[in-house]
Amino acid sequence: MQSSALKLYLLISMGNPKKLFIVAIGFSAGGRQDLYDFFSYLPKLPNAAFIILQHLSRDHQSLADVLLEPNTNLPVSWAADQDLVEANHIYLLAPNKLMTIHNGYLQTRDRNPQDKSNWAIDVFFNSLADNSAAMAVGVILSGTGSDGANGAVRIHEHGGVVLVQDPGTALFDGMPVSAILKDSPDEILPPRKLAYALTDYLLARQTL
Repeated sequence: MQSSALKLYLLISMGNPKKLFIVAIGFSAGGRQDLYDFFSYLPKLPNAAFIILQHLSRDHQSLADVLLEPNTNLPVSWAADQDLVEANHIYLLAPNKLMTIHNGYLQTRDRNPQDKSNWAIDVFFNSLADNSAAMAVGVILSGTGSDGANGAVRIHEHGGVVLVQDPGTALFDGMPVSAILKDSPDEILPPRKLAYALTDYLLARQTL
């Protein structure tokens, strides 16, 4: 375990007062393996909640929860309307849904069947910025299009942090490049190094 991850684990284990950071991770095409790499390099107890926002076909029967479980020690579940977001838990956006967060509770709704484009990442990033301000972290991995770029700006405007995958390591660089051009990410790194950067950030904020 990386030294900073070990320090964070010990800090939490000793009962240090917790602050709930909410980390929202958005991706589409090519981002699944990047997501696995990211979670494989996080500490056992990162003291944050994770929201996974993946572009999926409307009628797709996803096994994302089953596929992610071997790569993390954290419990994984599909997000349900009015779920209370808890630390050290992963919530997945279900197919054909949009999601926001208010006062720590997830709110889900069906996508408009007339909408051809999927802006699920921007929708959640924007609400996360309003809900969590400086406790919000947005992460953008591989994907086509520009979803997440506007939401990244909103997170920064409210004092949060934005981490973006190095486009050179992404199978599809549209989303990372769009976020970089639209915003000024705090870190631009390969997925496993993004995990290290997030761990260092949470550790630094935990000790304030």
